[in-house]
Amino acid sequence: MKKRHTTIKDIAKAAGVSTATVSMILNKKDKNISQPTRERVLRIAKDINYIPNSMARSLVTSQTKTLGLILPDIVNPFFPEIARGAEDRAREAGYSIIICNTDDNVDQENKYIQMLTEKMVDGIILTHSANRNDEMSGLENSRIPIILIDRDYDSPNVLGKVLVDNSRASRDGVNYLIGKGYRRIAYIAGPLNTGTARDRLEGYRMALAEKGIDYDERLVRVGEYRSKWGYEAAASLLDDGMDFEAIFCGNDAIAIGAMKRLRERGIAVPDDIAIMGFDDIYIASMVDPELTTIKQPNYSMGYEAVNMMIDSIQGNKIGKRNLILDTELVVRKSS
Repeated sequence: MKKRHTTIKDIAKAAGVSTATVSMILNKKDKNISQPTRERVLRIAKDINYIPNSMARSLVTSQTKTLGLILPDIVNPFFPEIARGAEDRAREAGYSIIICNTDDNVDQENKYIQMLTEKMVDGIILTHSANRNDEMSGLENSRIPIILIDRDYDSPNVLGKVLVDNSRASRDGVNYLIGKGYRRIAYIAGPLNTGTARDRLEGYRMALAEKGIDYDERLVRVGEYRSKWGYEAAASLLDDGMDFEAIFCGNDAIAIGAMKRLRERGIAVPDDIAIMGFDDIYIASMVDPELTTIKQPNYSMGYEAVNMMIDSIQGNKIGKRNLILDTELVVRKSS
């Protein structure tokens, strides 16, 4: 026999009050109810192990107090910090978060958008797949408000974005390397079908141009935001006999892979070739040598994205909003 769930009617009967009174107390709208009544209702609810029916509540409030967070690569240490910031802000506001990892797979991302829509989440926070081109059908077809983190895209139901100025941050990083005396600087990039990667490449080119250094496309390798790609790209630069003194990398994972390959070839970092990353993931300060990098405020990105979403859900008129957070040059021993 299926066990019946306890309802507010059971609490009301045990407490000798109306269901409306119980509902007001449980939803903290009880300022006109006496303290003894409030305490009695809450004690009974606890004693009989009452668990609110969130689905029933959502039918009344049109809200589930749940958000979706879609990330492309939970293995990359950059993204768990985003998730942590998002969860912390959601918890503060009484929301839950469903975290979805797409492995940078476009089809999986679209399935998650559909799944979260069917679960009637109040909003979706998304870092879209690096493997997308300009076609974003999952976003376009979603009826749920969306806030983008890290990777930019324009869509009617994207109500906000939390980003950094990738072009300026990349330019600052390359300018630092030039200031250290490096002129032949290779660049190992992520996939250029994201605005993030294109902006970082543009910043690299701008820094070279400002210092009168010719851009040499033979020094640029385009691939993935993964250590394996950094390892392969560093090998490619060496095997092609390219002359370079430093490598600027599209993220820290790439930089760590590149350092591993240089070490295997007997090339010392930074004595022979300097390395610089982007993100400042937690292991950037633990590798040998410690990695010079551009720090992104990934915890704040997650926190502020949820904050923006909750503002919208609660009816605050924010309009379409772009929040651009600051990056920071972190100098360590790899350059």
